Amino acid sequence: MNKYFLSLAAASLVFFSSCNNQTGTQKEPDMKEPKLKVESITYSPDGIKDSLVLDGYIAWDENIVEKRPVVLVVHEWWGLNDYIKRRVRELAGLGYIAMAVDFYGNGKRADNPTDAGNLSGPFYKDPDMAKQRFDAALKAIRSYSQADTSKIAAIGYCFGGTQVLNMANLGEDLAGVVSFHGGLQVVTPGKDKLKAQVLVCHGAADPFVPQAQVDQFRKQMDSVGAKYLFKAYADATHAFSNPDATANGKKFNLPIAYNAAADSASWNDMKAFFGTIFK
Repeated sequence: MNKYFLSLAAASLVFFSSCNNQTGTQKEPDMKEPKLKVESITYSPDGIKDSLVLDGYIAWDENIVEKRPVVLVVHEWWGLNDYIKRRVRELAGLGYIAMAVDFYGNGKRADNPTDAGNLSGPFYKDPDMAKQRFDAALKAIRSYSQADTSKIAAIGYCFGGTQVLNMANLGEDLAGVVSFHGGLQVVTPGKDKLKAQVLVCHGAADPFVPQAQVDQFRKQMDSVGAKYLFKAYADATHAFSNPDATANGKKFNLPIAYNAAADSASWNDMKAFFGTIFK
């Protein structure tokens, strides 16, 4: 099996809309319904502005006047698509300022596993290159007046889940990271580097992340005294959070499927995690 299948996530719109306000943010029960502001931007990593242009997609609730925590969202191996933009808007509805992070740049997207593997592969081999792209997004979002830059987290799906775990292990100054069905073969954490708390949302039936990989990940985290939570959802396979995963699995002959119970449970686990790290 191609190793890059570890990072598969389906790429399409979701009909998910189960957001509530019990998130640990500054929203109060009597506040108005969210008035979302969305904005597309372009940005570039330091030192290579002429050769690489990255796309950002940012959303926040205009009804909130004070600064609010930041959540960066890293895409699946398909690239920055409508699925990730939907998640950004959902996070904005919860009271955060959220930004979709573009790792590929120059408008690159994939619509088949071969192209997706070719695009995502270099970032597994070169985590420092991934960090450069991530740092560029951090710099962009920190310029927003709505952002509380003392409270920043990152979440990622499949490929993106692996990447946010790597960012934490490489020492990014983050309050926390959440991996949704991401691969767990990650940069070895260093006790002197790891600052972020970690939540892993894992499909217990994911054939791309076998138990041996789970055990090794947990052993690495335990060895440095990391603050982490590991949630495994029964009967959930790879890409369980995306309603289009089942159709994509059939299309590309891959063992992936949407699991509504795991989708809802993992989102709620994320909200509870944010309520803790953003106190």
